[in-house]
Amino acid sequence: MSLPLLPALRAADTLEAFGIRWSVPLLHDWKVEQVDGVDMLRLATARPMEANPRRPFQYALAVTPPLTKVTLECETRRDPAKKSGSVILVYAWKGPDHFNYAHLSGDSASEQPVHNGIFHVYGGDRVRISSDRGPGALAVPGWHSIRLTYDAASGLVETQVDGFPNPSLRAVDLSLEVGRVGLGSFFDTADFRNVKLTYEPLS
Repeated sequence: MSLPLLPALRAADTLEAFGIRWSVPLLHDWKVEQVDGVDMLRLATARPMEANPRRPFQYALAVTPPLTKVTLECETRRDPAKKSGSVILVYAWKGPDHFNYAHLSGDSASEQPVHNGIFHVYGGDRVRISSDRGPGALAVPGWHSIRLTYDAASGLVETQVDGFPNPSLRAVDLSLEVGRVGLGSFFDTADFRNVKLTYEPLS
């Protein structure tokens, strides 16, 4: 049985993981577990989405004020059953219709332009705003170390995977400025552990 579309989904439920409060669209799609003594946040349910507008909704938002500078660090793994399974890191989130995100997948942007890059949502479909150069960020199955940094003043976001920068995951956008951050997936399951959030709130 296929899961229902959730076109009007809005972050309403909350959970706690890694000492951070998170707002999620549908609580029973998410699980907080301990595996081998390590806390893990799992997006356990993959849901389809509307074709229009085309943008992600399955992400957990850190309950913080709008942020001017932020570093989001974590270990993540994509759905092991899918070569192109995705993970997303949301930043500059102002609302479900206005935010940016880094999309990390197993294939490169040259193979699939709507994968593995920085994307901008401004009232409609997501739009790529980063280069299509660079390898697939999660080409190898298993856990990967991710570090995303964003500075609202410059609009610059940079994402490292396993300690290495990737041109596909670097972009500049000044249209949104301050906002919240989150993590999830486009329409796959995903796991996160060792999440650390360092930030400067809007004063």
